[in-house]
Amino acid sequence: MTPAYLQVKTFVQQHISSGEWRPGDPVPSEATLMQQFGISRMTVNRALRELTAEGMVTRVQGSGTFVAELHRIASNLTIRDIQEEVVERGHVHGARVLLSQSEKAGVDLAKSLGLRTGAKVFHTVLVHLENGVPIQYEDRYVNPAAAPDYLKTDFTQITPTRHLLTEAPLTEASYSIEACLPTPEQAKHLDIGAREACLAMVRRTVSGAHVASVVRLVYPGSRYSFAGKFQA
Repeated sequence: MTPAYLQVKTFVQQHISSGEWRPGDPVPSEATLMQQFGISRMTVNRALRELTAEGMVTRVQGSGTFVAELHRIASNLTIRDIQEEVVERGHVHGARVLLSQSEKAGVDLAKSLGLRTGAKVFHTVLVHLENGVPIQYEDRYVNPAAAPDYLKTDFTQITPTRHLLTEAPLTEASYSIEACLPTPEQAKHLDIGAREACLAMVRRTVSGAHVASVVRLVYPGSRYSFAGKFQA
């Protein structure tokens, strides 16, 4: 079950992202959110503190909380290890390895990884869990030149992200985030309905002279929200 403070965060983020709440608009008061979600002031306060730290809202003492002015801002992506995120929340991380093998790269994949068509690539598919509940479907391709021991790793003990950050230190990354519906395979392993909205991040990382990996991360929208940092 999604923690209560994350439910509040997601509620606020969705209203801002949809454009329903514009920069400068007031966010419902702590008392209103407490009543709406049936939770404590401390829990609401945590959600609003995190949203403030992430630059989504501003809090004015004596006046309330408002949607932040987001003109002239820069967004910085922090590559987070899903295991660390789960542990930071005081929960237990788990992983199921669905696939771990070498393959030949097709035209599009080879182009993304900077390789020739037909070159060997490593392919893994995992499901990450938080307290036994699936929260992320990870479908990753890795350049063997960047991480030659990748397939020797026990990904139930160390995540692919952690392995790559250690063996192929990040020098550059690009990403995109979109809303999507799960594939039948993703819905099955995430234990969600075929029509449940998901968030998907496609991320390409570079380590020195090599493109290290291309990964598609799919999250059930009801169980996860992205966070970032903003600065003027």
